[in-house]
Amino acid sequence: MPLQQGSARMRQRTVLLVGIAVLLAALVLAVVLASLLTHGTHEASPKMLKWKDRGTTKNLQEVILGRCYNYITAQHPELGDKDCLKIWESLKDAFIYKNPCNITPEDYQPLMELASHPIPCNKSLFWSKTGDLAHRYTKSNQNFLTLEDTLLGYMADKVSWCGDPSAPGINYESCPKRSECESNPGSVFWKTASKMFAEAACGVVQVMLNGSVEAGAFRSSSIFGSIEVFNLDPDKVSEVHIWLMQDIGGPQSESCSGHSIQRLITILEERNFKIICEDNYRPVQLLQCVHNPDHTDCRLCTNST
Repeated sequence: MPLQQGSARMRQRTVLLVGIAVLLAALVLAVVLASLLTHGTHEASPKMLKWKDRGTTKNLQEVILGRCYNYITAQHPELGDKDCLKIWESLKDAFIYKNPCNITPEDYQPLMELASHPIPCNKSLFWSKTGDLAHRYTKSNQNFLTLEDTLLGYMADKVSWCGDPSAPGINYESCPKRSECESNPGSVFWKTASKMFAEAACGVVQVMLNGSVEAGAFRSSSIFGSIEVFNLDPDKVSEVHIWLMQDIGGPQSESCSGHSIQRLITILEERNFKIICEDNYRPVQLLQCVHNPDHTDCRLCTNST
C-alpha cells in the first residue's frame, strides 16, 4: 500500500508539473503572438493618403494662434473677448483624423460661431479673380472689408490644412485639390465662411470683378457666383455696386455691358437688388497705376471735345 500511494503521488506531481509547463508555454506563446501582432499592425498600418495639392502648413497651430492674437489685440481690440485657443481647437477638430474628402459645413459650424463678428454696413467688398487688387485696396482704404479682412479669413488666408485617418491625424505632405474632391477641408471652409460673410452684409455692398478675363468677368462656378450672390439678403442690402476692373494695358475683355455682367445683373434684379456697374472704378484704378504710372490709362486728365 505505501508503495502504491507513493506511485499515485508521483503521478499527480508529474501531471501537475506537466500542466504548469503547458500553461507557461501557452503564456509565452501568447506574449510572442501579441508582440508579433503589434509589430505587424505597426508595419501594416495605413500610410498617409497622397494628394496633388500642398500639405498642411508647417506649424499650423502657431500660425493660426499668432494671427488670431494679432487680429484681436493689435488690429481689432474690440474683439478682445474672442478665445483664440478655443478657435484653434475648433478648427483642428473640424479636420483632424478625418478623410479629407468627407468634410461637411457642419464640421466647421463651431468654428464659425466662435470666430464670427459683426460686419459694419456699407463695408462688405466681394471679389472674383481680383484678389490681389481687392486686398491692396482694403489695406489702403479702411472703409471696406473683404472676407480675408475678417478674423476667419485673416487666420486662414494662404494657409492649408487637411487630416488623415492615420496617426498623427494631420497630413503635412499633401492635401486634395478641388478637382480631386469637392468636399476637401479648404473648399468647404471657404464656402462656409463666404456664405456667412454674404449673409452678414448690409447697406451698400461692393463687388470687384476682372474685366480682363477672357472667359468673362462673372462666372457662375466661382464662390461669388455660386454662393455669395445667392446669400445676400435683399432685406438688408440696399444696393450692389459692381466695379469692373481691367488690367492696366491689359486686354479689355468685358465692360459693364458685357454678356456675363448682364447675366449677373439679371440675377441681382430678380432678387430685387438695385445695381450700379462702373467700368474701371477710378479709386481702384489709381491703385493699379502705382505700378504703371506712365501708362495712358493712368493719366489724370483726358482730352475731351
